[in-house]
Amino acid sequence: MILAGFTHEPVVQLSERLARIAPAGLGHCFYAADGSSAVEIALKMSFHYWRNAGRPHKTGFVSLANGYHGETLGALALGDISLFKRTYASLLTRTSQVPSPDGRNAEPGENDEAFALRCAGALERHLEAHHAETAALVLEPLVQCAGGMGMYHPAYLRRSRELCSRYEVHLIADEIAVGFGRTGTMFACEQAQIAPDFLCLSKGLSAGYLPLSVTMTTDAVYGAFWDDEVTRGFLHSHSYSGNPLACRAALASLDIFEHDSVLDANRRRTRELTDLAAPIREHPGVRHFRNNGMIWAFDAVTADPHFSRKFFREALSHELLLRPLGSTVYFMPPYVIGRDEMELLVSGTLRTLDALRGDT
Repeated sequence: MILAGFTHEPVVQLSERLARIAPAGLGHCFYAADGSSAVEIALKMSFHYWRNAGRPHKTGFVSLANGYHGETLGALALGDISLFKRTYASLLTRTSQVPSPDGRNAEPGENDEAFALRCAGALERHLEAHHAETAALVLEPLVQCAGGMGMYHPAYLRRSRELCSRYEVHLIADEIAVGFGRTGTMFACEQAQIAPDFLCLSKGLSAGYLPLSVTMTTDAVYGAFWDDEVTRGFLHSHSYSGNPLACRAALASLDIFEHDSVLDANRRRTRELTDLAAPIREHPGVRHFRNNGMIWAFDAVTADPHFSRKFFREALSHELLLRPLGSTVYFMPPYVIGRDEMELLVSGTLRTLDALRGDT
C-alpha cells in the first residue's frame, strides 16, 4: 500500500514510536525501502526546503572525506570512495568534502578529541566561505563504515551542530549503518547530545527482515512544504513506502529492544568481546585496533593488493565470514552473539592473520 493520500495503523504506530526514541524534535517520518533512498530523500528535502524558503541559491552539499552514503546518484555524489564513484563521475553532481575526523589521521601525541576539533576547524572555514550556497552537511555519526571503519570523537558532532546552526545549513545524520544500538546507544547522535535536522535510518530498523528505511525531520522542515500550491509539496514517493508488513517487522524489533534490554546486553557483550580480542590488538600484524559499541576494526600491516580477497578466503576455512575493506578487517556481529561465537571469532581471526603473514 503506497502512502499517497492514505495511511494505515502500522505506519502511524511506527512513526509515533520513532519520534519518541529519536533525538528531540524529529517528529516527521518519510519512508522508503533502503538506505540510499533515505539519503536521497534528505538531500531533495533539504534542497526543496531552501527553495520554498526563498533561498534557491542554497543548492550545495558538503560531506566528510572518505565518507559513503549509498549508490543512488545523489547519495553516491556525496561519497568520497573512488572505487564506487569513479565509473559514474560524469553523472554526478559536484559536492564538497572536508577533512575526516577519523582518529587514525591524528598527529603523534594528539588525542581523538583534539583531532576532531581541529578537523571541525576546517569545516568552520568551509562554511564561513560557502554557507550562502550550502544546503546541508551530510555525515555518518561516529563511524565512517565503508570508508575503512574510521571512528571519531563525538566532539566533532557537537561542533558540527553548532556550526550548521550558526551558518543556517542543515545537518543530515546518516545513521543507516550505526543506528539502532550499533555504537552502544540507540542512535549515535545521542553520544554527542545533538539532534540533526534529518536522520536517515535503515538496516536495523526492521532487524533486516524486510526492506524499510525512513528519513526523519523537524517541524520546521515539514512546515515549509505545507501549502496549497502543489509545486511547494514534496513530490517524492516509492511503491513500497511505509509497507505495512515492513512496519510491523520494525515494531516487533523495537519491542525486542525494549523487552530484552538489548542496549544493556550489548554493552556487556562489547566489554566481553573487547577483552577476548586483546591478542588481536597485540598481534604484530595489526595496527589501529579500535572499537565503538558493537563495531570492532583493525588495519592489517600489509602491502598485498589482494589482501582482502585472501583474508576472506582464509577466514572461510576457519568458519568465519569476514569481508575486509582493503586492509581493514572489521567485526559487526549480530546482537545475539554468545561467548562461544566470540571465542571462535577471535581464534579464527588470529589463525587467519598468522596464515597470511607470509604473504604480507
